[in-house]
Amino acid sequence: MSSSDQALWSRRYARQVVLKGFGAEAQQRLLSARVCVVGVGGLGSPAAMYLAAAGVGQLTLIDEDVVDESNLHRQLLFTTPDVGQPKLDVAAARLRALNPDVQVVLHNTRLTAQNAAALTREHDVVLDATDNFPTRYALNDACLAHGMPLVYGSVARFEGQVSVFAAPGGPCYRCLFPEMPAPGTVPTCAEEGVLGVVPGIVGLLQATEVIKLITQIGEPLVGQLLLLDLLTHDQQRIGIARRAGCSACGSAARTTSDHSSSSPVSRPMVQQLMPAEVAALLAGPNPPVLIDVREAWEVETAQVAGSAHLPLNTLPQQVASLDPSRSYALLCHHGMRSEMAANWLAQQGFTSLINVQGGIDAWSLTVDPGIPRY
Repeated sequence: MSSSDQALWSRRYARQVVLKGFGAEAQQRLLSARVCVVGVGGLGSPAAMYLAAAGVGQLTLIDEDVVDESNLHRQLLFTTPDVGQPKLDVAAARLRALNPDVQVVLHNTRLTAQNAAALTREHDVVLDATDNFPTRYALNDACLAHGMPLVYGSVARFEGQVSVFAAPGGPCYRCLFPEMPAPGTVPTCAEEGVLGVVPGIVGLLQATEVIKLITQIGEPLVGQLLLLDLLTHDQQRIGIARRAGCSACGSAARTTSDHSSSSPVSRPMVQQLMPAEVAALLAGPNPPVLIDVREAWEVETAQVAGSAHLPLNTLPQQVASLDPSRSYALLCHHGMRSEMAANWLAQQGFTSLINVQGGIDAWSLTVDPGIPRY
């Protein structure tokens, strides 16, 4: 780096370089770092903005969603004119304008158990800004395989959680949550809502943990789960021990480097198909049963003709009514809740399962424009 280049970045980062215990060395570590942010929504938006502003050298963003009006109360990377645009395109333009020093790498796809290892390799830290369990387990296993820390965040209603998993010597996500919860036992933000500032605060705390890990300052939340209640401003830290019996990182863990499945136990793979592919199957011989796992109000707003309605939170109670020998295609708004449902059904012994990628929103765009978008 030339002296003139160094002078330019020194001015941009002057207020943090002057920090006692930080300095130019820590700033250089940031400029050389590669951080993967999975999800550019409520958590990923503020995290990515502050990581870019802080001077992280490469930000890899993974997301396949488009900006929805319901995002705008909490995802401040996006504005009203951006509605309907791919999130990655908007985010990349904003982050590059915020800091031209940062290289922004985009992967317009959904991270799954099958591609997690390939998408996250060659990074220093991974930031989990997702909102579904299959992706969290896939990220945990990929980070363990690569030996890189995973900065976890989660929000619901007025509360949030932050921790660092898969760091050397520390616990992994499966140490805290050994098995993927059954659908309906943990409500989604779409079901119970979230105060807009909560993911903002949690996303900033995640960005802070990333900076601490890269610059080697402070004490990252390794082995600690930070719990926040924004209604009362209560905070508490709970110690998390590394479990000897953890199927991913404990003594019983697999000895191979394949940590890419959604569970250490081999289970049937869920097919990921686009709406047009599923529509073709429905029109052919031996069609799958199309199950819509959205809430009742969503089905009243928009539905695919011929689909059966089975809300996600009722699935454990209704599973006995389904035939494990049949083929099922699961549908929701954007494909996240349906993926959770499909993975859970796979755990129950169902062997022919399809997740409709992009959900009914993509169905409206590519198969039946008569279906309202919301």
